[in-house]
Amino acid sequence: MHEQDLQQLVEDLSNTHFKRPFLHKARFNPRLRTTGGRYFLRSHDIEINPKMLEAFGEEELIGIIKHELCHYHLHILKRGYQHKDQDFKQLLAKVGGLRHCQVIEGAQNTPKQLHNYVCTNCKQTYTRKRRVNTARYACGKCRGKLKKV
Repeated sequence: MHEQDLQQLVEDLSNTHFKRPFLHKARFNPRLRTTGGRYFLRSHDIEINPKMLEAFGEEELIGIIKHELCHYHLHILKRGYQHKDQDFKQLLAKVGGLRHCQVIEGAQNTPKQLHNYVCTNCKQTYTRKRRVNTARYACGKCRGKLKKV
């Protein structure tokens, strides 16, 4: 599916399910990792994750587009467009959009390595995502020296 096909699909879904035109841009963004799509409040554009189409097919893509169109139309109409708002929940249920998209295996940002430290004085252990400068930082419990495990 190309960008023009996506734009046409979004416009068609907007006209058939929402009875209102979609007057802005819809495009694929391959940099999206953990979300199916997103709606921009300032430009009113919609970006869709192309990996969702590859992994789960057109049905999933249509559900994601309906979800983003709910944000779009409610924001344009100055009604509750956030996930927590009742207007959003009702419109999403009415048009049959997806509340959450499926997860692509391996797409989640998981920490590559955790760094473990132990206090040489009180034996308190610390686990951090980022390295700690042991010359600068000390144990929060007893102010003792930290050592990388």
